[in-house]
Amino acid sequence: MSASSTSVASTTPAPAQAERLRITEIFHSIQGEADAIGWRTVFVRLTGCPLRCVWCDTEYSFYGGNWRDIDDIVAEVASHGARHVCVTGGEPLAQKRCLILLKRLCDAGHDVSLETSGALDVSLVDPRVRKVMDLKAPDSGEAKRNLWSNIDRLLPHDQVKIVIASRADYEWARDAVAEHKLNERCMVLFSPVHGAIKPRELAEWIIEDKLDVRFQLQLHKLLWNDEPGH
Repeated sequence: MSASSTSVASTTPAPAQAERLRITEIFHSIQGEADAIGWRTVFVRLTGCPLRCVWCDTEYSFYGGNWRDIDDIVAEVASHGARHVCVTGGEPLAQKRCLILLKRLCDAGHDVSLETSGALDVSLVDPRVRKVMDLKAPDSGEAKRNLWSNIDRLLPHDQVKIVIASRADYEWARDAVAEHKLNERCMVLFSPVHGAIKPRELAEWIIEDKLDVRFQLQLHKLLWNDEPGH
C-alpha cells in the first residue's frame, strides 16, 4: 500500500453509529392523565428506570425492550395519525438519546409530552415538550430521589404530578406545593394510588384545604384495567 493510500485510509471517518433507543412498546390509545387526558395519543415507552417506586405499575418496562432507530420510531408514531405523542417509561431520560427523540417528534409537528420521575435533570428537554414531572411522596419509597432543582426548569405549560398513597403523603404534597409555590409555576396534579386510598377521600381533602391543584384519576385504569398496550 502506498503512503498516499495509507494517509487516505487513516483519515476516513468510521460510519456513524445509528441513533437508537431501547423501546419496550409503542402503542396507540387514549391518554389517561395530565392535561391531555382523553386525547387519542401514541405512547412511546422507553426501557429502563433507576427508581423502584413501591406502587409502580410499569415494572415490565425496567428490563428487556428492543433497540430501535430513532427515525423508525418517528415513522411508526406518524403512521397512527395522532397529533398527541407521550414519551414515557420507566424513566425515559435515563436514555440520553431520548432528548433527540423528543426534538424529532416536535420537529415532525406532534404535540409532545414527557412523563418523567423528577429524579433526573430536565434542563436539556426541548422547551416545546410539555413535561409531566413527578415529585415522589414518602410512601413511594423514593422521595429522597427528588431533584428539587428541576422545579426552576418548569415552564407554564408543564405539570407537576404527585401520586398519593396515604394521608401522610397528602400532607407532604400539600406542604410541598405551598413551600415551592408550585401552583404559581404550572399545573399541579394530585393522583391517588389505585387501590391504596379511595379517590373520594383525596378529593375531599383537597376541597377541605381549598388547594389550587387538579385532582385526577387514571382514565386508562377505568377503561382497560391497566392491560399492557393501553
